[in-house]
Amino acid sequence: MKVSGFTFIRNAVDYDYPIVEAIESILPLCDEVVVAVGQSDDATLGLIQAIASDKIRVIQTVWDDALREGGRVLAEETDKALAAVAPDSDWCIYIQGDEVLHEDGHANLKEAMQVNLHRESIDGLLLPYRHFYGSYDYVGTSSKWYRNEIRVIKPGREIFSFQDAQGFRKRPNHKLRVARVGAFMHHYGWVKEPAAMQRKQESFHKMWHDDRWVASHVVPADAYDYGRDVHQMQKFAGTHPHVMAARIQRQNWTFDTDITIDRRTSKDRFKSFCYNWLGIELGYKNYLSDR
Repeated sequence: MKVSGFTFIRNAVDYDYPIVEAIESILPLCDEVVVAVGQSDDATLGLIQAIASDKIRVIQTVWDDALREGGRVLAEETDKALAAVAPDSDWCIYIQGDEVLHEDGHANLKEAMQVNLHRESIDGLLLPYRHFYGSYDYVGTSSKWYRNEIRVIKPGREIFSFQDAQGFRKRPNHKLRVARVGAFMHHYGWVKEPAAMQRKQESFHKMWHDDRWVASHVVPADAYDYGRDVHQMQKFAGTHPHVMAARIQRQNWTFDTDITIDRRTSKDRFKSFCYNWLGIELGYKNYLSDR
């Protein structure tokens, strides 16, 4: 069974992406990892080339900065990386630059790939998420955060990156049928040094909106204020992926919040009840679950 990893990245240094940790977290599962490195204003290319693994294959790309609707450029870059994987791969593991796969799920993921390898009805594998906010100590629990997403697919099935690259679909526009896997993906997109987070906010919204929208919605500042966008959260009592240890030790800012305050809307409460007690997942769901 041959497994390829794929990802894309641009300006990882300026925006403090944990892309090295992301790649290292899937390397043990992969025979190769294709990294599409977009033209950057910093040392991103050197950062990727310095990773000590002969499994990594870098392709250099040019982002279409004119694509400013719905984050479409992110999907295009994902598709470029996917198109470059080895043609004889059986599975492809996708990871974004702010995601890190927990090693506790490696064995489950390996087993799921083996069990579902010859199941023609299965297009991919669905992984559960933990979304961190403000610091490495808090996870979001409101319906703002997606609970699961497709991160492993079978190549050669006309699969493409959907919308802003959060998930995948099959041509012409069909949802993938997936099997669930107990292998947690940690999302650290909202845990960055506050100055880097502010730079990301000012730049990232340009992939969805025009300059007028950005000027009126993104508050100019030297550092991002995590306290102004707090949703329902809980203290994280588990462990982080081991590849994140050094980054977590380097955290040089403080974030704290009162998790006893119930910030949920009535919709949040209803969705949480359905999911936690009835096993029913309401809201946006870009896949067809095998169970």
